[in-house]
Parts: sequence; structure tokens; C-alpha cells
Amino acid sequence: MKNTEYQSASEIVLFGALGDLSRRKLLPALYQLDQVGLLNPESRIVAVARQDSSLEEFTEFVMENLTNFVKEGLDSDVIERFKSRLVYQQLDFKDTAAYKNLAATIENGHPTRVYYFSTPPAIYGDISDGLKSAGLITDADRVVMEKPIGHCLASSKVINDQVSRYFNENQIYRIDHYLGKETVLNLLVLRFANSLFTNNWDRNSIDHVQITVAESVGIEGRWGFYDDAGQMRDMIQNHLLQILSLLAMEPPADLSAESIRAEKLKAVKALVPIDRSNVKEKTVRGQYADGYLNGNPVPGYLNEEGANTSSNTETFVAIKAEIDNWRWAGVPFYLRTGKRMPAKHSEIVVHFKEQAHNIFKDSYADLPANKLTIRLQPDEGVELQMMNKIPGIASQMHIQENKLDLSFSDTYEDQRVIDAYERLMLEVINGNQSLFVSRDEVEAAWTWADSIIDAWKSTNEAPKAYAAGSWGPVSSISLIARDDRQWVE
Repeated sequence: MKNTEYQSASEIVLFGALGDLSRRKLLPALYQLDQVGLLNPESRIVAVARQDSSLEEFTEFVMENLTNFVKEGLDSDVIERFKSRLVYQQLDFKDTAAYKNLAATIENGHPTRVYYFSTPPAIYGDISDGLKSAGLITDADRVVMEKPIGHCLASSKVINDQVSRYFNENQIYRIDHYLGKETVLNLLVLRFANSLFTNNWDRNSIDHVQITVAESVGIEGRWGFYDDAGQMRDMIQNHLLQILSLLAMEPPADLSAESIRAEKLKAVKALVPIDRSNVKEKTVRGQYADGYLNGNPVPGYLNEEGANTSSNTETFVAIKAEIDNWRWAGVPFYLRTGKRMPAKHSEIVVHFKEQAHNIFKDSYADLPANKLTIRLQPDEGVELQMMNKIPGIASQMHIQENKLDLSFSDTYEDQRVIDAYERLMLEVINGNQSLFVSRDEVEAAWTWADSIIDAWKSTNEAPKAYAAGSWGPVSSISLIARDDRQWVE
């Protein structure tokens, strides 16, 4: 369905426009917004990169990547319109004087400019300095900052300070693409639009929660970044903590950015610290070794091409996290994420408490607890496991486990499940920060994560080995088994 109310005209300036994120996500997302009529006819896409390139060469680059990454196929009319929006500007991001060339390229007639920093965070400050020197920052402009924002609390403060010199907090959009996923957004609806869950979403009804984000891929040539970061910084500190905060936060007063962010921040700040005194009981670090994935041999982390063969970087993390407040006291949140696992698989599983009394013992000796599963990928949807009577005329009542399955692709067959970047890019254009991360949230998450990283360093222990294609080290099973629970796989 086409949109008949265009957004305000914007200059969308993509720094790092020839990079992997731009070609796989940002350009396809902008094309999809254009496809459904959500880009103003006057909006332009200004691509900025270090490489010399003509507009014709850049347009060919765009077409190649739209063909590769837009699954539904391309509309010739939309393509012509989209191509007419493109502008290319070569720029050395660290050369402040060169930004005068960008100023000559950018049109000043638009009420807003969106600067998307799809570059290493270490040069966010250089870009901000250059924009300021060229007179390219006004109070109406917005800046999108990709993660990771630093590698610790101190470095994140440096980066945020550099950008905040010229952009106010209400102009800064710190992106975490998990917050744009349909099923993550649906958490708000599940929790606060359904009394079934609203009234049973606490320690009285919930036994524990599992959050798993599994990746089947390995390092994929990202040695320069990943070996310095590891799975803790790359996934736990941002993606998984954002999911946890949405699951655990108190009801916001409304759907405004201020209300949602304030409640998420409280949840992160209420996390029980994990430090040198309890890190061995609460966490597991792993690193994948040689193994098999889908029947094919794959090399271990230390045997990947270009590997740092003495690396102690973790590629797997499991954590028993606890929240010290009235709602969640005594309810563990088990977090698990890793590379080279059996499948690309992300889900939240909320385990409710068992029934206190069973009147169906003749049919089912031990009633299993209800279980709510929220699938983030690959098949987005919601599933509720519950007990149901088996149809039949027998005098004895027989019951069994059944699932109420709401698969988005099946239930909304005529609706395309949009990519997270489409939604988030539109929210930036609209000036809505509710799906973006505040500075306070970033710093609270780093405070908690830094304590764990420091504790790991103090032990001087290498991460536990696990075979590629497995669900992680054996000790991750022990982490949850000590509480008489097990991972859902």
C-alpha cells in the first residue's frame, strides 16, 4: 500500500556509503521506504566515502546491491526515482578543510539533514568537527550513531562527548537494530496490551527467562574489530541487554521516547553486579574450536584465515543475570550468545511457574509449566505452550501439551515483515527517538559489562573450547543445570 502523506524533505547523508552496512542494509532500506511512498519527493541521498567515484559508478554500485539484497524484486519506476535522488561526494573524513566540498554538495533548503555515521566510531568526532567547521550543523539536524559506541565505559564517554559538542541529546540517535525488529517491538504489545501477561509478568508467576542469540557464522574477515571486542562487547552489552530491558522494565507512562527510555534504564541499573567475587558462578566464556556445521568441516577460531593464534577472545558467552527489584527478585535471566553454533537462531523463552496442584495425575503425572516463546529470527513469531484435552469419548480425561503459534509470515500473509533498518531510518526522519538508545542506557550497560570483563581478566583463564556446530561449552550447561533447569534448544 502506498503512503499518501510524505515525510518532510530531508538530506540523508550516509558516511561510509560504500561499506558493508550501507550496501546490505541502508540502501535497501531507503529503497523500500521510497517504494511505499515514505520518502519526500524532494529528499536526496548524499553518499559520502573516501574512495574516488563518479556518480555513474556509484549508481551502478547501488543497483548491484539493490538487486542482491531486495528480496521482492525491483520496481522500474521506483528505481528511476531512487536513482534521481543519489549524490556522491568523495571525502577524507579526517580532513576538516575538505568538508567545504561537502557543504557545496549539500542543499541547504531542506528543513532537516540526517547524518548517518556508518563508519568506525573512532572517527565520529572527526566527522562532527568537519561538519561544524563547514557550517553544516543546525538544531534541526540529526545524527545516527552505529554501535559499538566505544569498547568500555570510558571510551564510550569520549565518543559521546565528541559528538555531543555539536549535537544535542535530542538530535542523537544511537541505533541498535534489534530495537527495530517486529518481534522485539511486539514485546510492548504483548506485555502492556494483554492482561493475561500484564498481570502475570513478575516473580509470582515467572520462574525464569532465557534469551538466546545464536550465530552460525564465524569471524568472516572481521578480525580487526572482533578480536578486540569479543562476544561480550559485540552482543551482550548492546543487543541482549536491550532485549532484557524491554522484558524487565516497568510499564511506561506512554509510548514517548522519554517514558520508554526511562523505564529501560531503571531495569539495566537494577542488574545485580557480576564481579571478581561471583564471575565464575555467574558466567561462562567460550571459544569455538574445529568442528562441523551442516555436515561440513569448519575451522576453529584460532585456525581461521588471518587468525591471532594466541587470542583469548571469547566467541561465546552465557550469563546468569539477576535484577534486584520488587518485580524480579529471585527470577534469573539466562543470556546466551555465540558464534559457530548449529543455526542462526534468536529467541526469548519465558518459563512460567508450575501449577501448585495437579488434578490430572491419572493422565499427566507432572504438569509442565507454560512457556511463552518469542522468536526473533529466522521465523518471527510468538508461541505459547499450554495443556489441552485430547478429543475423544473415553471416560478418563487425557491431556497433552499443545502450542498456540502466531507465526508472522503465516498470520499476516499479505504483509511483508519489514527490515529493522527500514523502520529505524523512518523513525529518524520522523524525529522519534523511542526506538533508539539514550546515552544513560549505553553507560549503564557498559558499567555492568565492564565489571564482568574486568573479572575475566583477573582470573587469567582462557575461554572454554567448544566444537563449532555445537551449542557452546559443556560448562554453559552446568551454569543453568545447577538451578535444576536446562537450555531450550
